[in-house]
Amino acid sequence: MRGIDRWCGWVTAWSGLLLLWAGGNAFTQADWLLKSEGYTAKATVRDAEIELSNGLLRRVIRIHPNAATIALDNPATGESFLRGVKPEALVEIDGKAFEVGGLQGQPNYAFLRPEWVAQLRASSNAFQFVHFEIGNPKERLAWKRVRRHAPDVKWPPAGAALRLDFAPPAGAGLSEELVVSVHYELYDGLPCYSKWLTVSNGSDRIVQLDRFSLEQLAVVERTSEVDELSSEGRTPPGFHVETDMAFGGMMAAGANRRSFRWLPDPEFATQVNYERKTPCLLDIGPDLGPDQKIAPGATFESYRAWVMPFDSSDRERQGLAVRRMYRTIAPWTTENPLMMHLISYKGDAVTNAIDQCAAAGFEMLILSFGSGFNMENERPATLAQAQAFAAYARSKGIEIGSYSFLASRRVGGGNDVVMPPGEKPAFGNSPCLQSTWGTNYFRRLYEFHRASGFTLLEHDGSYPGDVCASEDHPGHRGLADSRWNQWREISAFYEWCRAEGLYLNVPDRYFLSGSSKTGMGYRETNWSLPREQQVIHTRQNIYDGTWQKLPSMGWMFVPLTEYHGGGAAATIEPLDEHLDHYERMLESNLALGVQACYRGPRLFDTERTRAMVKSKVDWFKAHRDILESDLIHGRRADARDLDWMLHVNPKLREKGMLVVFNPLNEAVTRDLRVNLYYTGLTTTARVREQNGEAREHVLNRDYTITVPVEVPAQGMNWFVIE
Repeated sequence: MRGIDRWCGWVTAWSGLLLLWAGGNAFTQADWLLKSEGYTAKATVRDAEIELSNGLLRRVIRIHPNAATIALDNPATGESFLRGVKPEALVEIDGKAFEVGGLQGQPNYAFLRPEWVAQLRASSNAFQFVHFEIGNPKERLAWKRVRRHAPDVKWPPAGAALRLDFAPPAGAGLSEELVVSVHYELYDGLPCYSKWLTVSNGSDRIVQLDRFSLEQLAVVERTSEVDELSSEGRTPPGFHVETDMAFGGMMAAGANRRSFRWLPDPEFATQVNYERKTPCLLDIGPDLGPDQKIAPGATFESYRAWVMPFDSSDRERQGLAVRRMYRTIAPWTTENPLMMHLISYKGDAVTNAIDQCAAAGFEMLILSFGSGFNMENERPATLAQAQAFAAYARSKGIEIGSYSFLASRRVGGGNDVVMPPGEKPAFGNSPCLQSTWGTNYFRRLYEFHRASGFTLLEHDGSYPGDVCASEDHPGHRGLADSRWNQWREISAFYEWCRAEGLYLNVPDRYFLSGSSKTGMGYRETNWSLPREQQVIHTRQNIYDGTWQKLPSMGWMFVPLTEYHGGGAAATIEPLDEHLDHYERMLESNLALGVQACYRGPRLFDTERTRAMVKSKVDWFKAHRDILESDLIHGRRADARDLDWMLHVNPKLREKGMLVVFNPLNEAVTRDLRVNLYYTGLTTTARVREQNGEAREHVLNRDYTITVPVEVPAQGMNWFVIE
């Protein structure tokens, strides 16, 4: 077993050294994941070029004879991500396709030589660059910040913004008052840019926007395969791409499959693949529609995309980059309240649960699925009951909210989605959000939350991207505009919730539209397994779910009462009789910075149980800043030996916390080799076991130290690193 730990330690150590090299000359300049100060984004105009750069990512746009990106690279390493010039966007207006900007004449799309750029020419059929404006990022949605769990986040993020305006080509039959604008943002301390487009109709007639692509990026291919592409050959370049038009999945790739794609580049004639199918052209645009009519004087705005080239192939470093991106562009995901899920809405049950939350240090109560509370019910008594619950909860310092079910159900009356032949709704059934029922449903959600005092919504079965071919629904004309209009309906509601300070639990990836949490990733029926197996699954799920999620972004599950079967062996109730298991479930979640759905009628049943829960919550709150910081993955739980993870934050006094779990029935003593690179410590570290005396460790050249640990049977130990 010691050999396993040493092997894991050496892998981590060598990985750390590789990261120093791959992270961009980190021996001579600060690693942005440790110290982001100094990487300030700015836009600079030089002759016929505009450069957006922050020292981590650099985009150069030539603006004569038309506007086109001629460089995208990592200034720290000199790596070039771009191999060719493409239009800045594509639009289809009134049934005719146009390039927006772009330059033509590149002789070879495998690489772009600087001397070729001056020889490139503008297409007379493309929208022509006419104007630019430089500024700073602005709020894309309002954030009423009421839960301050991450004190260093900023909104809007600091950085530089650029807008390029384009006029229609001569002879295209379009008004000169029609302007397509391409927008860019680059953020301080983050190698990530955002891009979107707007179409402003200054003419006196309606303009039809059929389709658009807001980014066409010819990227250096990840690998080359001569013959038919294998799975390796189909792997796109090392970029993280997300949009705020994301739905139908809890992971980024699945949720964004309708909004961007990696395509073969037909202009890349010299690629190695014989059939020229290498996926190396990033295309960001909807796969259907938007099919929007732009009225005179109105402006259409696309969804936004965020593109981040990775500076390393290391999984942990890539995950840290994505997590930093979320702290920057969606900081509400750092909100991480302790929440009880109540399975009743009866008056005494609710007030008792509020009292127990206050007594145990919990911060939120949700009238969960199965509670019987129905906020869609418009009877005055329902609202009055909610207001009474909210008033009592406020008096105890507790937030309260409830649950609503959207998709996965049939509502009838011609209000369900009408799918094209051969297609089915993602969840089997679904109402159309733009039907009469959908309009009334969202009206009720707005009205209820304005009046009830509830500040939490779990929105289950959120819109998964279903289309609708109905031509009778009031909110869309037909198939082509149905997805866009439904997405705008639900994202506008989530943006409103964020502006009102409502906390959103959504089992889908709506983070960039305002939600704070989704499932960490687990199989619900696993909570009907015997209790000792549930503990292992808990830590496995968290380990697997936090590669690209902050601990605060994913909920876990603690079934206090029976859930999906399993009987007494799977159930914690009576809580006092299974206090040891309850304690292990609390530790397994809280020590990894994760909040679970503690689902049942109560949090404690005896004074002994209350004291145990309160002590775990108090410990979590005492170390909350470091526990809600980034996780470095140590050893995954397998029920065979110790498993552990390391919290890191170079900005805190507590720069790290090592948490170690023992699934065995006997105490285990072990030396763990732990890499402290991402704590920001370089020479020495003071390590304190729980509340004991600190011991000084000298860091090895690979940033590792050896920590002697002793963990009791079925227990946990923790170590603060300063």
